Amino acid sequence: MSNAVKIYDTTLRDGTQGEGISFSVTDKLLIAQKLDAFGVDYIEGGFPGSNPRDITFFNEAKSLRLKHARMAAFGSTRRAGVKAPEDAQLRTLLDSGMPVLTIVGKTWTLHVTEILKTTLEENLAMIEDSTRYLVGQGREVIYDAEHFFDGYKSDPDYALRTLAAAVRGGASNLSLCDTNGGTLVDEFKDIVARVVQEFGGAKVGVHCHNDSGLGVALTLAGVTAGATLVQGTANGYGERVGNANITTVLPNLFLKMGRTAHCAANLAQLRDLSLFFDELANLRPDPKAPFVGQSAFAHKGGLHANAAQKVARSYEHIDPALVGNRTRVLVSDMAGRSSLALKAKELGLELDEKRPEMKGLIEELKEREFRGYEYEAADASFRLLVAKHVGQQRTFFTVETYRVIIERHGAELWAEATVKLNVNGETVHTVAEDAGPIGALDKALRLALEKTYPQIRTMQLRDFKVRILDGNNGAGSRTRVLIETGDGVKIWGTVGVSDNLIDASWEALRESVEFKLSLA
Repeated sequence: MSNAVKIYDTTLRDGTQGEGISFSVTDKLLIAQKLDAFGVDYIEGGFPGSNPRDITFFNEAKSLRLKHARMAAFGSTRRAGVKAPEDAQLRTLLDSGMPVLTIVGKTWTLHVTEILKTTLEENLAMIEDSTRYLVGQGREVIYDAEHFFDGYKSDPDYALRTLAAAVRGGASNLSLCDTNGGTLVDEFKDIVARVVQEFGGAKVGVHCHNDSGLGVALTLAGVTAGATLVQGTANGYGERVGNANITTVLPNLFLKMGRTAHCAANLAQLRDLSLFFDELANLRPDPKAPFVGQSAFAHKGGLHANAAQKVARSYEHIDPALVGNRTRVLVSDMAGRSSLALKAKELGLELDEKRPEMKGLIEELKEREFRGYEYEAADASFRLLVAKHVGQQRTFFTVETYRVIIERHGAELWAEATVKLNVNGETVHTVAEDAGPIGALDKALRLALEKTYPQIRTMQLRDFKVRILDGNNGAGSRTRVLIETGDGVKIWGTVGVSDNLIDASWEALRESVEFKLSLA
C-alpha cells in the first residue's frame, strides 16, 4: 500500500469564512503562489461568481503559472429539476477556467428533504448528472460530501448511495466532510474505514472542522483508516472555531505517521508559511501553535532547559529545525544557573554558570519578576541585565530628566515631550511633539541621540503592549509595558514596569535604544 497522500488547501475558500479573515485579490494571488511553491497538490480558490473579489481573482488566476498545484473552483451540484448543461452555477464553474472543480452535494436525508425540499432520488440524480457533465467538459471533479458523518449516522445506506452517484459520474475523489465538527474520533475512523472498504482509499478524502477541538485528530484518524486526500486550512482558519489546521496536520503525517506527499520535502518551510498567512490576515501569530508557534520548543524550567540542551529529544518530541522552528530558553523566576547561562549564550553572551556574579543575577531576576517584570518576550532587556552583572554594561547616555505634557485643542490632541540627557559629558535638551505621549518621548529621545549615534535612525517601533498587573488598585495599579522594536535586520523586545504607565513605557523605550547601541 502506498504511503502517499494528497494535500488540498482550502484557506482561500473555507478559511476566509472565519471571523476576521479577509484577503484581497492580491493577497489571494500571493497565497496561491506561496502554496504552490510549498508543494500542496490542490488550492481551492473560492466561489467563482459569488462576489466581485472572487470573480476578479479567478480571472487573474488563469494567468498564474503554477509549478505543481492544481487550482480548484468551488460550487454545488445542479439545482433540482434543472438539467446540468442549463444550470447557471455549473456554467460559472466551467467559466472559471480552473482545471479542478469541487462540487458540494447533500448526503444527509435531513438536508435533502428539509433544506433542498426535493426527493432522495432527485438528489442522487443531481450529484451524478453534475459530476458527469463537468467531467465531460474535461475537468477533474472532486465531490465534497457535505454533512457526510451526520448523514451516515442517520441513514448509512443513503449516505453511501450519494457517494456511489458521484463515482458513477466520474468524480476523482470523495471528500467526506464533518461539516458540523461534532463527530468523535472512534466513530469517524470507523465510518471512513467503511467508505474505504466500499470505494477504495485512492478515492477517499477527509475534510474536518474543529468544533469539538478534534479537527487535526479526526484528519489523522481518517488517514489511518485509509483516506488519501487531506483537506485543511493554514493555521486552522475557518468558520466558527475553524478547520483542521494544515500546519499541524502535515508534520504529524510526515514525521509521526510515515506518510509522504509532494510538499513533504519542504516541511522546513512550515513555520515561515504559517507566519506568511498570519501576516496577510493581519493576525498576531499564535505563540502556542503546535510545531510552528514561538513557544512550541521553548523551555522555562531550569531542569527542562538543562536536559534539552544536553539531549534535545529528552524534552522535544521532534527536531524543531524539521519544521523551521528553533529551541528557545525562557528566563523567569524558575530559572537556575544553567538556564541563565544557556539563555545568555543564545543571545551571544558567554556566561559561566559557576561564576560568582550568577548569584546576584538570579536574585535580581527573581526580585524583578516579583515586581512584575517578564523577560520571555523581552530578550533585549534580559541581555542588558546580564551585561550589568558580568561587567559588560556600556553607558551610552544617562537620563537627567524627562517630562510629558498632553493638551487638547478642540478636536486635536497633542503630546509634548521634553528630554534632558547627558551624552558623552554634554547635556542635551530636546523637545518633540506627537499625537501620543510615547510617540513624543520616542521622537525627543531620538532627537537627543541621533547626532552622536546616527544608527538609531533605522529603529522603528513595531508593537506596544500594556498589561495591568494588580487591577484591584484601580488607576494606581502597577503596569507592565512590552515594546517590540526592529531595524530592518533584527527584532528585539524590551520591558518596563512602574506604577505610572508613562514611566513604564519610558523604561522599555530607553532600553530599546540602549540595546540597539550595544550592537555596534
